[in-house]
Amino acid sequence: MNDVRLKSLLDNDFYKITMQNAVVKLFPNERVKYNFINRGKHHFPEGFGAELRKSVNAMAEMKLTRDEKDYLRVTCPYLELPYLDFLSGYHYDPSEVNIVQNGNNLEVTVEGEWYRTILWEVPLLALISELHYETNHLERDSNETVISRTLDKAAKLDELGVTYAEFGTRRRHSYEVQNLVVETLTRNNKGRFIGSSNVHFAMKYGVKPIGTHAHEWFMFHAAEYGFKMANALSLEHWVDVYRGDLGVALSDTYTTEVFFQQFDKKFAKLFDGVRHDSGDPIEFANKTIEHYQRNGIDPLFKYIIFSDGLNLEKVAEITKACKGRIGISFGIGTNLTNDVGLKPMNIVMKLVAAQSMNGDWVPTVKLSDEHGKYTGDPKMIELAKEFLRIKD
Repeated sequence: MNDVRLKSLLDNDFYKITMQNAVVKLFPNERVKYNFINRGKHHFPEGFGAELRKSVNAMAEMKLTRDEKDYLRVTCPYLELPYLDFLSGYHYDPSEVNIVQNGNNLEVTVEGEWYRTILWEVPLLALISELHYETNHLERDSNETVISRTLDKAAKLDELGVTYAEFGTRRRHSYEVQNLVVETLTRNNKGRFIGSSNVHFAMKYGVKPIGTHAHEWFMFHAAEYGFKMANALSLEHWVDVYRGDLGVALSDTYTTEVFFQQFDKKFAKLFDGVRHDSGDPIEFANKTIEHYQRNGIDPLFKYIIFSDGLNLEKVAEITKACKGRIGISFGIGTNLTNDVGLKPMNIVMKLVAAQSMNGDWVPTVKLSDEHGKYTGDPKMIELAKEFLRIKD
């Protein structure tokens, strides 16, 4: 097996780069822990952990190239030169990753300074997914079928008249399939395909890298400052770093209901829009539109990025419900990069703890708008619900 499966340091989601830049500026001394969560109860064959370890060790050799640095400098002017110089000297440290396999169960944890470990999550998930199909000898559909299926989806999305991006790195079938999908979308683009969350592929195919921040940004702030301050301080710090750029706010870390209590007129005007990632998308759209209207803001000047488990049917339903009411766009992940005739994996990696200033580890939690997606220490989840007055 080939140990070097990742081709570039930028083979990662863009929001990891943007968050790392903010962490370097604001939280250079904080330490965190991440855990792999096997939501789909997948079984891992004997030797899987050892193969994953080889691939992780090989990542230590990756460096940002001069061309990649120049690409970020030109494409993302809000990433200032000191950060780009830092990223030029950055390398993955495999000692930050602990991999243990017991029978068919796999445990993967990451621990270290947040500014360093923040880049591990997405490539680790991509590696686990690719190795899963490889070690289980699961044969996918042909390249021709993948291309044909991608073209069919693109045509239907074009018919709907919506813009969309590819968000599928973390649960892709493989690097090869994601490359094939983005190449196909780019080559046959009729103006509706606007970019990729994967910085490497965005650079390779000349499309826009798309992303702002993830749940961990809010989860860290909750651990550091308390649940009641988490949303407001997360948004405030984001504005402090990016000064109006990267203006899409993630809404559901501690439920959308709580988010909108702190997403006041100031934030509603400063941010271009919000991202939906859990719960009923049409209900979310209605709440968002009402929130803007209550604050005297025309929703048609704002937009929602939908990114939760999308397929063509969901996109069509959302488009019908939102047309003429608010701007919309879609980030489609697994349905693009792992629609190859095999069952996609259901895996995530989450921030589970942050070290406080006095050295204690504080558990982090994510509530979201779906109870099944609650993650973290059960006692801390109950505490968060109590503080935020969230009722089941």
